[in-house]
Amino acid sequence: MPVGFIGLGVMGQPMALRLASAGTPLVVWNRTAERAEALRAAGAEVAADPGEVFARAETVLLMLADGAAVDAVLGRGTPALARRVAGRTVVHMGTTSPEYSHALEAEIRTAGGRYVEAPVSGSRVPAERGQLVGMLAGERDAVTAVRPLLDPMCRETFVCGPAPGALLMKLSVNLFLITQVTGLAEAFHFAERQGLDRGLFLEVLDAGPMASAVSRMKAPKLRERDFAVQAAALDVLKNNRLIAEAARTAGLASPLLDVCHSLFEETVAQGHGGADMVAVLRAIEARTTGAP
Repeated sequence: MPVGFIGLGVMGQPMALRLASAGTPLVVWNRTAERAEALRAAGAEVAADPGEVFARAETVLLMLADGAAVDAVLGRGTPALARRVAGRTVVHMGTTSPEYSHALEAEIRTAGGRYVEAPVSGSRVPAERGQLVGMLAGERDAVTAVRPLLDPMCRETFVCGPAPGALLMKLSVNLFLITQVTGLAEAFHFAERQGLDRGLFLEVLDAGPMASAVSRMKAPKLRERDFAVQAAALDVLKNNRLIAEAARTAGLASPLLDVCHSLFEETVAQGHGGADMVAVLRAIEARTTGAP
């Protein structure tokens, strides 16, 4: 049977294309039908609706924006849920709250299905190159069966125990990513406003111990003011909120994250939610100039 893939957005489409290019038989669906045409051209079959994907595939990967989108695709809260997931393995690859994932797992298992969390770390370019990092959690047998499916999309995968261990791991990684990119944007703003040569600043940064795959990807975008999306500011804000909620639930302080939360809220409020996360630079610039 083919593997199902639902959700062909900024991340989902290149991930599904990696599977197709590796020879994985796919049946796909996306709410915006045009996004499925690249998969059709790559040899995947395009379903008319989510129900058809579940009818034809024993394992269905979901790369969806939020819990509401997952609920709609699964028919959660309706008799469709049991019809769709019974005897199937549902692989939740998006980023939602750990509490949501834990409750979803319980419902799918009660309905006779299996459930695996498999969020990924990385943005659009690593997705295109098959260089994502996958985190898996769930029942051991289900995780073992799903893990090889991720190979065309991920350079490494890690088993994180029972759910929601993978999502908690993803949120931990994202906390570092968000604060790192925000710090890079602020450092770039400082150097630029001090009159330094922007190219030279990036060369010095790249030669030193702070250089990383993230800085090498994001620093040139800052230099060129290239805000074409790799990881959208609106998605970063959503992730920030999820991390903050998880921290509060656990009674943890997250002072750096809280500052980033405010900056990304300002970035989105200024109309840059669809731009890459380096557009947080605009919020920092607005604070410098006092612009609303």
